[in-house]
Amino acid sequence: MKFKSVEDYPIILKVGDIAEIIGVSDRSAYEIMERPDFPLIRIGRQKRVQREAFFGWLEAQSKLKKEA
Repeated sequence: MKFKSVEDYPIILKVGDIAEIIGVSDRSAYEIMERPDFPLIRIGRQKRVQREAFFGWLEAQSKLKKEA
């Protein structure tokens, strides 16, 4: 499913949403979600992230890249 803006995504994102947003495979999205600085929510074995937390994290990552 293709979304047009941040607000079009669900409040809680799944791995497929993360993969779509950043343009990687589901496997790569899972690896990113395991990073210690990623705002992961675990619900049993499921991995989720709040939409606003994810986009905040993504923005912080882009700022780190610019500073490097």
